[in-house]
Parts: sequence; C-alpha cells; structure tokens
Amino acid sequence: MDLFKVTIDNKTIEVPPGTTILQAARMIGKDVAPPAMCFYTKLKTSGGYCRTCLVKVSKGSEKDPRPMPKLVASCRTPVMDGMEVENYTSPEVVDARKSVVEFLLINHPLDCPICDQAGECHLQDLSYQNGKSASRYEFDRRTFEKIDIGDKIKLHMTRCILCYRCVKVADQLTPERVHGVMNRGDVSEISTYIQHAVDNEFSGNMIDVCPVGALTDKTFRFKSRVWFLKPFDAHRDCQSCSGKTVLWKYGKEIYRVTGRKDQWGEVDEWICNTCRFDKKEASDWVEEGPRNIDRHSVISQNLYEKGTKFEASPETLPKKQLSK
Repeated sequence: MDLFKVTIDNKTIEVPPGTTILQAARMIGKDVAPPAMCFYTKLKTSGGYCRTCLVKVSKGSEKDPRPMPKLVASCRTPVMDGMEVENYTSPEVVDARKSVVEFLLINHPLDCPICDQAGECHLQDLSYQNGKSASRYEFDRRTFEKIDIGDKIKLHMTRCILCYRCVKVADQLTPERVHGVMNRGDVSEISTYIQHAVDNEFSGNMIDVCPVGALTDKTFRFKSRVWFLKPFDAHRDCQSCSGKTVLWKYGKEIYRVTGRKDQWGEVDEWICNTCRFDKKEASDWVEEGPRNIDRHSVISQNLYEKGTKFEASPETLPKKQLSK
C-alpha cells in the first residue's frame, strides 16, 4: 500500500491513506498534535463538534497544491499525499483556538475549586494554554439543575460542553441508549428520555470519556482530590470486561477505580460497572505496580515512576543541588 507523505509544523511523516490530520499529528508527537475535546479514537463518528482541533492546510497535496480557503477540523479531515499543515506555527490557528476556548467557557461555571474533575480536566489544560484572563461575556450564563442519570452517575449539565462523547458511548457500548442531546441551540442539554435512568453494565465509561466535570462518579464525589491519591495498575478476573483498571488509593484504601488511559487521555479498554463501582477492597485486585503518570500532570504532584517507586522530579529540586 502506498503511503501518503504529510508535513505538520515542518515535521514530515508517512501515513496510510484514510488517516486524518489529527491522527497523523499524534503519530509525530505531542508537540504538534492539536487538542481535541470531542474526538475519541474508539468511538465511531466522534469528532467535529468542539472545533478546538482546527488547523491550517497551507498546501492541499502534490497534485493540487492550492491551500484550503478556511481552517479545517483536523479530526475529520483526511490527509493527502504532499499535504502541508500548520498548527502551532500558524498565528491564525492560535488566534482561532483562543476564540474557540473563549466560546466554550462562555457558559462554563468556575467550579474548578470544588469540581471532582480538577487536576485531570482537559478544559483546564486547554484554557490554561489558550484562554484569556477575563471573559467579555456580560449576559447571564445558562444554568441547569444537577440530576442523577443513574444510581452511580451525577450529571452537572452546566459544565457540559456538548462533546457528544457520552452519547457515543451509550450508542456503541450499551444495548439500549436512554439518553442523548435534547433541544437545540443554547438550550441544548444532555438528558434522559422521559426520566429513564441510565442503567447498564458499561454506563460508567461515560464518566471516563467526559473531558470536563459534567459526569461524575457518585461513589467518589467530594471524597478527595486526585493529586492526593496514588494510581496503581491492577487487574482482576472479570467475566464482563478485561478487568484491567487503575486503582486510586490513599494509603491502603481504594477511593475509586477507572479505566487505563493513554497519553491522549483515551481509555485503552472499557471496563464494566462491577469493576468500577463495586470492587473497592484490596483483596478484589491483583496490583501490578504504580501507574506511569505523565510528569507534567498535576496528578503526579512532582512525582513520577522511576523503576518500581515514585521519586522526586529533578525539576523540583533546589538549584544548588542541580548544579552539583
């Protein structure tokens, strides 16, 4: 099969036909990969909603080198042979991304100090990198009542950015979807149909895919900050899923259980609700060791895996010690 050559921020890679610009950028590395709040590799038809991954195609292909007239969503645009793309190197893209972030934050509440997603929130990272210090929005923000969409899941619709990930999970992982996006425009909201409760074995994965704090685990709610916990890879013999999870522990106590995520914040393997909500005893699990956390994540709290234990990152040591 002939490979397509694509250049993103002056870095060239060869990829199979059908690869999107976002996927090609991720193959190169984090330094050129656009942010994505709605795209999810394992969820079909995801992407194209949030517009945070907009890029500039300065050269369409070798056959047709004309640039695309407008910025395009990299998660939905396939690469062409000889295509040249600008992401962080384009002032136009950077400015557009700042505008998209400002739009996403228009109705988003300042709940970070009390939100369970704090410390692992993609919107926090996005707003820190591309956000503005103050909002120009002068009108009342839209608000919704908090509701339970299941006995273990709390929905804060006020925090939702309508990425549609949870709807895709319900559509593609569960036998019967009972929630979706209701209404249109600025009154759109995630809700259940006719007060139905979300009740199926894989519904908890909606919490893992949510990029913000709109869907939270009621068994973990307000119990601890994630950076106070230590994540450990663990597994168990489960009949419903792979049983491969991450245990978030404080001392010997298990506070929550989540799926294992890759460097893009996407779950490697879906896990069932039994593993997620019901197995909170150490005897339920076989621990594999500390989770390898990105050193730039607040969850690592300046700690990272080195060998078999957590050690201090060199950047956090006093300068006198570093100079020796």
